[in-house]
Amino acid sequence: MTEENGPPGGTGLPASIEAAWGLRARPAKGPKPGLSLERIVDAAVAVAASEGLGGVSMGRVAKDLGASTMSLYRYVAAKDELYVLMREAAMGPPPPLPALQERAGWRAALSQWAWARRGVYHRNLWMLRIPISGPPASPHSVAWWELGLQALEGSGLGPGDAVSVILLVSGFVRNEALLTGDLDAAVEARGIPAQEVMEGYARTLTRLVDPERHPALSRLMATDVMRVPDEPDYEFRFGIERVLDGIEALIRERRRDAAAEGARDGDR
Repeated sequence: MTEENGPPGGTGLPASIEAAWGLRARPAKGPKPGLSLERIVDAAVAVAASEGLGGVSMGRVAKDLGASTMSLYRYVAAKDELYVLMREAAMGPPPPLPALQERAGWRAALSQWAWARRGVYHRNLWMLRIPISGPPASPHSVAWWELGLQALEGSGLGPGDAVSVILLVSGFVRNEALLTGDLDAAVEARGIPAQEVMEGYARTLTRLVDPERHPALSRLMATDVMRVPDEPDYEFRFGIERVLDGIEALIRERRRDAAAEGARDGDR
């Protein structure tokens, strides 16, 4: 995208991201009539959804749009920028959190926030392959960040702790979605039910483990834990609840620290 019509002072963001914020006028017309930033992003998302992020290139997107590769650079300067805009389009605005409206407390609100983010990732697993190059700076990503911080209001956590909590929960959600997505893809590629895959893995591991070298694994394999399927989403539910338990312990610790500091001030 060209640099004319930029906002005074600028934001330091690429022109295409400023356009997403509505801070920069978009070209009235490009080298090919009808080409637009929205069409470019939609075409790139379609490629990623069908072929994975590796299938996305400026040349491939241009071909699908019936345009020249160079014409795309009038709207987006590099593939990294296109990735940000693709993630922005797929992420969409965050949904309302019922717990916030019902004043159900920070834990319920943050749990709903985490489940909502997980849903976005599982609907768009290709997003997890986009390298993280910095903090959120596009409209929807900032809106998700804002909603996460709102979920923590009333927890008593200070600003620094609140940011760290959002990073912790985001990291857990992202990692779970990446792991689950990869495992599901591997199962699908083998063309057999997941339960059969797990049973085969259990048989293989049983043959490989040595009670002397792997005593804990040997005891585990003597049970049926590797053969009995978990309830749907069990691992995520288990994990996010343990993460929230840790945050709750932090909140109690911070409150004790504040009370102790207040008592010391009163003794002075």
